Amino acid sequence: MSDAEKRAFTDEEALAFHRYPTPGKLAVTPTKPMATQRDLSLAYSPGVAVPVHAIAADPDAAYDYTSKGNLVAVISNGTAILGLGDLGALASKPVMEGKSVLFKRFADVDSIDIEMTTKEADEIITVVKNIGVTFGGINLEDIKSPECFRIETELQELLDIPVFHDDQHGTAIICAAGLINACAITGRKLEDVKVVLNGPGAAGIASLELIKAMGVRPENVLAVDSKGVLYEGRTEGMNQWKSAHAVKTDKRTLAEAVAGADVLLGLSAKGAFTPEMIASMAPNPIIFAMANPDPEITPEEVKAVRPDAIMGTGRSDYPNQVNNVLGFPYIFRGALDVRARRVNHEMKIACARALAELAREDVPDEVAAAYHGRQLKFGPDYIIPSAFDPRLIWYIPPFVAQAAMDTGVARKPIEDMDAYRASLAQRLDPTAAFLQRISGSVMSSPQKRVVFAEGEEPSVIRAAYAFQTQGLGQAILCGRENLVHQNMKLVGLNPDDTPLEIVNARLSDKNPVYVDFLYERLQRKGYLRRDVQRLINQDRNSFAAAMVAVGDADGMVTGVTRSFDQVLEEVRRVIDPAPGGRVMGMSIVLAKGHTLFIADTNVTELPEAEELVEIACEAARDVRKLGFTPRVAFMSYSTFGNPMGTRSDKVRKAVEILDSMKVDFEYEGEMPPELALDPSLRANYPFMRLTDSANILIMPAIHAASISTKLVQSLGGATVIGPVLLGLEKSVQICPLSASVSKILNMALMAAYDRPLAEAGA
Repeated sequence: MSDAEKRAFTDEEALAFHRYPTPGKLAVTPTKPMATQRDLSLAYSPGVAVPVHAIAADPDAAYDYTSKGNLVAVISNGTAILGLGDLGALASKPVMEGKSVLFKRFADVDSIDIEMTTKEADEIITVVKNIGVTFGGINLEDIKSPECFRIETELQELLDIPVFHDDQHGTAIICAAGLINACAITGRKLEDVKVVLNGPGAAGIASLELIKAMGVRPENVLAVDSKGVLYEGRTEGMNQWKSAHAVKTDKRTLAEAVAGADVLLGLSAKGAFTPEMIASMAPNPIIFAMANPDPEITPEEVKAVRPDAIMGTGRSDYPNQVNNVLGFPYIFRGALDVRARRVNHEMKIACARALAELAREDVPDEVAAAYHGRQLKFGPDYIIPSAFDPRLIWYIPPFVAQAAMDTGVARKPIEDMDAYRASLAQRLDPTAAFLQRISGSVMSSPQKRVVFAEGEEPSVIRAAYAFQTQGLGQAILCGRENLVHQNMKLVGLNPDDTPLEIVNARLSDKNPVYVDFLYERLQRKGYLRRDVQRLINQDRNSFAAAMVAVGDADGMVTGVTRSFDQVLEEVRRVIDPAPGGRVMGMSIVLAKGHTLFIADTNVTELPEAEELVEIACEAARDVRKLGFTPRVAFMSYSTFGNPMGTRSDKVRKAVEILDSMKVDFEYEGEMPPELALDPSLRANYPFMRLTDSANILIMPAIHAASISTKLVQSLGGATVIGPVLLGLEKSVQICPLSASVSKILNMALMAAYDRPLAEAGA
């Protein structure tokens, strides 16, 4: 593939991206309301005087009353912009804005870019020293070597906040993480590997310092610049930072240094490595060609001479991208959260090791989606996590924070690390808090046996494995053992080491029991015994539902390969509605800190008034089981009779029916969504009975429920879980067709959480 083919955009598209609809990539958004005179008085004069006095008395109070604790300055003078060189401070602004955007996107760290026109190290140090009090951390960027070394070192001494030159340490950390895993795959130990680094600039020297701190022996490392090997006694082109890595050796050229080496690190220029050099390396060589935008040698060239090599580059269109975004957002997140005074070697090593560990875990479907469906798993082509792995935000910062605490640079230690991980997950994933509440309840209760009806599907196998290994319950896969084992291997699981129970409908010794049970249910509904036998033998939904119905499993998950309606029909042949229950779908919408429950989204197309009442009662009952106080609003295009209409008449009648019943939840209607969700709009309706915003919305028809939830989700305004199936006598959840692993896992969690109504106190 040519460079032109690999490039995913034109120059015009790049310019348009940065220009429209608003120039640049950053904006400032207030975090407090500014709607009234009182708001303004609190935000500015006179209210602002109160925190001013508090901070004057105790400077650390700035972390409590201002954005300082979550604010990082990205500072550059544009002397080393990417691989483009010295193009000036203003030209670096798009890059620095981009860096700030990445801070926010990946770690919810607020950031502002600052570009300086000076090239003098002393001036940069003076400016940053004097503005440093504003920020919780300083990220230096694209400042050329060797000035960058001095600037960072002196600012670390002058400021009491983390100062981090990402061009140095970001690359070093990701490189070190890849090296850990590459050594593990090739059976090497860090203390034994022979390393050659080409390009001892800012990132190169930082990489050498870090891998040596992690155990690589200094005498096993050769650094090479444009003048040749850094050897003891060399004077040409040397400085104090290069001299620290000079060794006794008779090797003088890059080719001589590379011969027999285990590891070759490139932070230099396109074409610096030749196929002959690669061929001369030790067996199973590890090569990180990290020059940007073009590596020192391409993976295709390496593979042609050394198919046994493990290869990494700085590019996203090749495997094993050494990408700084895997490091700096999460290092600062962890450092800011403990109010660290600096980022030290131990924190960098902790980050590298955490990244290495994460790469060995099963890779979520969200990552595969970012790579156009390519399934990634730990091995020579996947030794570094993807930047799109959603677990990075809660996986990496705790390691960094713990290292800061262990080394005494943390001013605000974290007391409960599990709670900290949970809070991190919630920062970027609105579903996290809700799901953590459910999973906490599931894990604290007696473990449930959940049968995964489509147990031969690779995505189902992965979800079942995650369900069991996360301690959520015992997973049972329904399928043919040989095919399940085959697909386990396909997704990177070893059947011998994967303790998942597998049941084969045809071979199960419970087959006759399930046939007897189902035949008794269906014999007066047109089914012969042989028909029922065929259902149990051949239809996994019938078999799995029978397992649940007779008590051999506590819950069931299905739907990945068939439509919701078809699956529900198959399940209802085996399992009845709960006494007094209503079979329905309820979608859980998580948006802007609010949790909404919308019903019915899947079962009853045009409910009558009596059915709307049943839907409301079922939703209220189940929402209370989820730990919420139900407040029901009946949705309509009309507002308390204005305008009149056929569907609104049914909604109004449903409310009248509830008025005649003794229910234990608040309800009101008919009304549009804005009136249900915003109490401030209710001045014209003083008779409304809701004491707060509604959290259960009862839709007048299935199309309104389905369209509204899918529309909000598609526009990016909310995250939707479900629809969750309610009202059956036993716990069954139906996934969306072709659901991802995470969605299957979420539905399994709901199946394990569900309890019979009598247990729930309903």
